[in-house]
Amino acid sequence: MSRSWSGRPRQRYFRRPRSRWRKILDYAVTAAILGLLILVSARLDRVETRKAEGTAVVNDGDSITLGTERIRLRGIDAPEYSQVCVKDGAQYPCGRRSREALSHLVAGRQVVCTGWERDKYGRLLGECSVGNTDLNRAQVEAGWAIAYGGYEAAESAARRDHRGMWAGDFDRPRDWRKMHGDMTDIEHGSYGRILNWLREIFRFW
Repeated sequence: MSRSWSGRPRQRYFRRPRSRWRKILDYAVTAAILGLLILVSARLDRVETRKAEGTAVVNDGDSITLGTERIRLRGIDAPEYSQVCVKDGAQYPCGRRSREALSHLVAGRQVVCTGWERDKYGRLLGECSVGNTDLNRAQVEAGWAIAYGGYEAAESAARRDHRGMWAGDFDRPRDWRKMHGDMTDIEHGSYGRILNWLREIFRFW
């Protein structure tokens, strides 16, 4: 028997042959992975940038409708239309103020939105603009929406200058929805982008 440098007998190890069921399981897992890759490749054509433009109907501070396309402004979260906030010890309808702010930015002009993701309600998550005005950023800069996976610098500036909702106290829209039993969606950051990408790929399956 051969010995190692330490003088101890060298152990010999032999790999046990895989069982029949283990082989079948390995083949099944491999086939499933290949099938998933083929399916994803076949559905990638659905993940494409979409563009919508026209006269917008403003639904609330972070969503509009262009024709038949419902659009959620990506990366921001505005108070719900019925939400109230507090300023100088008194409540005020910050949800309505947010909608009014977005309506003022749009002012009946042509709105252009682009995006490829859809949220769980089927709305296109879009970056929208009127002329040279970025509507998503403008709502956060004015303090009538908060960052929701984007525009963090704009939110910091609005908070520092006490603009919009930052002039008083308010519940973050997502928290307000939870307290009032409304459905919530995920933030529009990296994690949300992955989920939306998968949802879009398997949308009609």
